[in-house]
Amino acid sequence: MSESTQFTPTRPYLARAIYQWVCDNNLTPYLLVDATVAYTDVPTQFVKDGQIVLNIAPHAVHQMQMSNDAIHFSARFSGVSTNIYVPFAAVLGIYARENGQGLFFDPEEYQHIQAQENTLESNTATTDTEEQPKKKPTLRILD
Repeated sequence: MSESTQFTPTRPYLARAIYQWVCDNNLTPYLLVDATVAYTDVPTQFVKDGQIVLNIAPHAVHQMQMSNDAIHFSARFSGVSTNIYVPFAAVLGIYARENGQGLFFDPEEYQHIQAQENTLESNTATTDTEEQPKKKPTLRILD
């Protein structure tokens, strides 16, 4: 494979697997979100230090979908139904509330994708931004 080969990020696949594992073990799946990432739509009144933790248990959400790009669903906050949209670039972790087991992701995993989107949006061909060296994705397993 050449160096220019771009693979899709692993985060959506790993998040779906951990979500399934947490639910299969009758635990409560929590989603740690960076609410400052572009296009993230969460209730801002519950954001602390730029982050929010969402309960994504099947009984707590409605019509949840996890695509390769984002997680979206509706949930009730203070009795009000709210549509939630979390791009995977904003997903920092998914874990079980009861024991903390799950995965936390490298926040820089999506930087090269954001840089590519910014380059595509720009109509000028400048060489000011050189491609940053890619870091290998890392996983941290919690005991």
